[in-house]
Amino acid sequence: MQCPPYFSLSGITGIHQQQMQALNLPGQYKQTSNTLESKRVSSPLFRVIKNGKYGFIDQTGKIVIEPQFDLAWNFIDGRSQIKLDDKYGYIDEMGKIVIKPQFRLAYAFSSGLALVLIDYKHGYIDTNGKIVIKPQFNQALAFNQGLAAVKIDEKYCYINPSGKIVIKPVFDDARHFYEELSAVELGDKWGYINSNGKLVIKPQFDETLRFSEGLAAVQVGDKWGYIDQAGVMVIEPQFEQAWEFTEGLAVVKIGDKWGYIAPNRQIAIKPRFDRITSFSQRLAAVKIDNKYGYINTNGKIVIPSQFDLALNFTSGLALVYVGGKAGYINKVGQFVWYPTN
Repeated sequence: MQCPPYFSLSGITGIHQQQMQALNLPGQYKQTSNTLESKRVSSPLFRVIKNGKYGFIDQTGKIVIEPQFDLAWNFIDGRSQIKLDDKYGYIDEMGKIVIKPQFRLAYAFSSGLALVLIDYKHGYIDTNGKIVIKPQFNQALAFNQGLAAVKIDEKYCYINPSGKIVIKPVFDDARHFYEELSAVELGDKWGYINSNGKLVIKPQFDETLRFSEGLAAVQVGDKWGYIDQAGVMVIEPQFEQAWEFTEGLAVVKIGDKWGYIAPNRQIAIKPRFDRITSFSQRLAAVKIDNKYGYINTNGKIVIPSQFDLALNFTSGLALVYVGGKAGYINKVGQFVWYPTN
């Protein structure tokens, strides 16, 4: 289970994540770039820490919701999960508690529903906190494109927002739908199904990522390549690691360095970085000589390397760390919220 508040960024473990993902990820799923949660952020409010408590600022760095929560996550669909006294609930964008802290775990809203953990079982609530799908699943994922993968006995199936099984429990593992396809595992191989549950790309890969911009990264043996939605290998397995395409570029690792490729198989930005993020708002964080800065889509450094850790830009700001403390910068590298702990 992925538990708050840790995240993995290209092998780096930190104490913050952009979103507490509504993913109870079984197996070894490696969603290393933008997640469905980060793409659904609906409010330009940014989580901050002050004196060990979490609150929110706006894009100018002004405090909008006073730091007061033990934990908090970014707003999605007008709700943010917060933790008080070891229980999880939700606040609205004014900072008002709209669903009182009562859950063992609570995840981000998606399509009006949120995954929650009650007595070690997963179910779903609506934005008013009403249980609409009773807690009954040992493993479950958030809804995406109208379906959610859940585990029944030892197999995974998909349910609709009414809780009805619409794709039978036949899979050993299952993930989210993206671009009308979802990765599923049968035996020890991965393939893809459509929303009717039909296998459209037969299980043949050792690992897979989601479809993005018409392509999906897949692992064959110890190398990664890319397939199209017909299952055709359009970029042959040749990379040590590969991520999803975002903004026309995908992160790849060649040898011990990271760079970017274009969908036409060409190297767009030569692998020369020690660590890296996907592009977001035309900028990406890269690590050179133990410090992070930002490059543009031409590979030019536009914010010099100076941070201990740097994350993607969202709504014009990026979370960065200096001396173990977190702050926010704008797209010209100026701090709007100075590093705090």
